[in-house]
Amino acid sequence: MAENAEGDLNSNLLHAPYHTGDAQLDTAIGQWLRWDKNPKTKEQIENLLRNGMNKELRDRLCCRMTFGTAGLRSAMGAGFCYINDLTVIQSTQGMYKYLERCFSDFKQRGFVVGYDTRGQVTSSCSSQRLAKLTAAVLLAKDVPVYLFSRYVPTPFVPYAVQKLKAVAGVMITASHNRKEDNGYKVYWETGAQITSPHDKEILKCIEECVEPWNGSWNDNLVDTSPLKKDPLQDICSKYMEDLKKICFHRELNSKTTLKFVHSSFHGVGHDYVQKAFQVFGFKPPIPVPEQKDPDPDFSTVKCPNPEEGESVLELSLRLAEKEDARVVVATDPDADRLAVAELQENGHWKVFSGNELAALFGWWMFDCWKKSKSGNADVKNIYMLATTVSSKILKAIALKEGFHFEETLPGFKWIGSRIKDLLESGKEVLFAFEESIGFLCGTSVLDKDGVSAAAVVAEMAAYLETTNLTLKQQLVKVYEKYGYHISKTSYFLCYDPNTIKRIFERLRNFDSPKEYPKFCGTFAILHTRDVTTGYDSSQPNKKSVLPVSKNSQMITFTFQNGCVATLRTSGTEPKIKYYAEMCASPDQSDTALLEEELKKLIDALIENFLEPSKNGLIWRSV
Repeated sequence: MAENAEGDLNSNLLHAPYHTGDAQLDTAIGQWLRWDKNPKTKEQIENLLRNGMNKELRDRLCCRMTFGTAGLRSAMGAGFCYINDLTVIQSTQGMYKYLERCFSDFKQRGFVVGYDTRGQVTSSCSSQRLAKLTAAVLLAKDVPVYLFSRYVPTPFVPYAVQKLKAVAGVMITASHNRKEDNGYKVYWETGAQITSPHDKEILKCIEECVEPWNGSWNDNLVDTSPLKKDPLQDICSKYMEDLKKICFHRELNSKTTLKFVHSSFHGVGHDYVQKAFQVFGFKPPIPVPEQKDPDPDFSTVKCPNPEEGESVLELSLRLAEKEDARVVVATDPDADRLAVAELQENGHWKVFSGNELAALFGWWMFDCWKKSKSGNADVKNIYMLATTVSSKILKAIALKEGFHFEETLPGFKWIGSRIKDLLESGKEVLFAFEESIGFLCGTSVLDKDGVSAAAVVAEMAAYLETTNLTLKQQLVKVYEKYGYHISKTSYFLCYDPNTIKRIFERLRNFDSPKEYPKFCGTFAILHTRDVTTGYDSSQPNKKSVLPVSKNSQMITFTFQNGCVATLRTSGTEPKIKYYAEMCASPDQSDTALLEEELKKLIDALIENFLEPSKNGLIWRSV
């Protein structure tokens, strides 16, 4: 009897008109219960409905995800603003519709799908399942799909899109985000992440086909369709072959006595980093056993982001001490970013920041290029790139050495897209980076790549060892030659979008309407650039050279003392980030003084512009 009553209730839930007092919500509930065929996520919505949880239903069902700096990213779970079976099907239907419009040869060239190792039992949601559903939607429409048969590093998807001449690709990943999240990262035919206007047009197409098509739920197609191919072996071997282009000292690598430890942070990196080291002539790095295999719970780290430093690298550092390994490399869960630590003579570990590693990579890639070319190679044809919130150290190196340096908006999608343009006009790009430990050596991939970066760092360390230098000592040499660049990046958590908006609007109307601040505490401001509105006081026409980015907040202040500081919102997490850097000339070598000045300025920035206690901001826990 109870079973029947439960069955009747479910039947009524499915077919009753909903009377929550909110017509939009009633429609959304009806759509969800009709369209969702995943029993777990369907049950989540039914339970909320049964318990009258209208506010949560509204939060889950009455808004949609939008494209941020890394595609669609959200928590896994039920609802149109979460990552789940239904929203991934809807997103792929929108992709199909848009790609069909853009490419007459879509059904000849096909589409690439890759995935990481994330998953959530309570929603029956895993990256692998979402990848299969992505493939199923396209296979049902007779599109050839290159679906990797096992998890891969994120850079393998853009690499495969280029190599296979596919029209586009998707990687199911939330990279280094917390374990509850997942994402849908889209690459265009160029192998770079999509930028505007593609993102907006795809969102429009998603809105136009939200109801699942016949066949969209048929994930059996992945096993039965002749249009599905597995590119794993082919792409892996081509990628490893291409790595040789950025290996300059293979013989030296094979003889080094240096030992390396690698952590893959419970993600995809282990097998691929092992292979990359072998391509470079190294013995394989020593893996951290507890973090070597995929684990969607990331059970040995409080957060799966190697950028958090020593606190999350604990197991790697202890293993390195035990094994007498001086250098630790850690790839994040989807292996597109890289953290590096080196044991110092005083027995302490130096965990390099993204900006410090970029100084080393920039020096190394240029030095190797110079030594591998004949005397008449044109340095004016060489480029390096960085996002605008990253260190200006490459700019300093470029000015002294005669090559070109360019800045882009934050997010590797802008770097990838700019590199593509430069390559098409016959330029050579040696290195690009973003401060959040995202590096690209060479241009075989047009996205950040932790696998290749790990092998390059190992080669750099092995080479420096032969000259009796450590990575840290070489970093000092780079700064002594090109000028110290001392930076600090951190963030506050803020879960209220209105508070974030209020903070930035206050800066735009500081002492009076439409007036930016002239001082931050006692520090005089020379120039202000607001990429959200397109304003830049340093330009003759007051217009920003970087493209306007209305969907995210970002204001940069250049101070009279040579410091540059940026406040911006994260494209993937509920954070207000701040970036500050003192850029000194080579004759300013008093680092303690520079550090003290930077610290005072950051304190003033936080107190005067962010006002954490007044705004209820949560300090980053270290």
